[in-house]
Amino acid sequence: MYKEHPVFEKPENENAKIWRYMDFTKYVSLLDKSALFFPRADKLGDPFEGSFPRGNVMLRPITYKDVPKDALSSLSQFYKAFGRFTAISCWHLNEYESAAMWKLYLKSNEGIAIQSTFRHLKSSFIDENHIIYIGQVKYIDYEKDLLSREGSLIPFVHKRKSFEHEQELRAVIQSFIYKKNGEINWSKPPFKDGLHVPVKLDSLIDKIYLAPTCPEWLLELVRSVTGRYGLNKEILPSALDVARPLY
Repeated sequence: MYKEHPVFEKPENENAKIWRYMDFTKYVSLLDKSALFFPRADKLGDPFEGSFPRGNVMLRPITYKDVPKDALSSLSQFYKAFGRFTAISCWHLNEYESAAMWKLYLKSNEGIAIQSTFRHLKSSFIDENHIIYIGQVKYIDYEKDLLSREGSLIPFVHKRKSFEHEQELRAVIQSFIYKKNGEINWSKPPFKDGLHVPVKLDSLIDKIYLAPTCPEWLLELVRSVTGRYGLNKEILPSALDVARPLY
């Protein structure tokens, strides 16, 4: 279920548009499972996922002055482990379709984008087993900037400034398996590559867009498959195809 986080920043407009770009097979999986796939954070390909700026690490002897030195020395490994217990659904926050995001997320023109809103995303979750936080990603300089506070969730809504073009909104889950004594089993992540989180597709999806220059047969296939799953949503060609230059 969705829950607000006191530090996660939300879009000012509840109806701000968000986009999820994917290839056709992932779209079929979304329909078939009625679930969004949240990849595990350490599988996203960015080695900085879940890390802290240099300044935060250097200040730890002061920030944690009451923590024993031996425990403080292992704090970095402690925070690094959370990537294996964190799963993230990434969305592009933008009023318009993005040519850059099509190129980033697709290897061909056989893909789709589902367009939703922040409000519809948070209301679509029907998973009672996990708490889901949603926040805008802040882009920072890891050599110069500081996080206002530390914690296991905060680093996962921060990225390097070189990723600022992504304008990312993230839904974040942290999940653990506990031992009989109540301690976290750090050797056993609760998911291998990620997890599928059940959603109400009709609530989540506003419109469906086809990738630029996609073949006609894909348009017909998307319409057919979408209809078979009982989803009645508008399926549109990319606005990048529809627009025509004037000279």
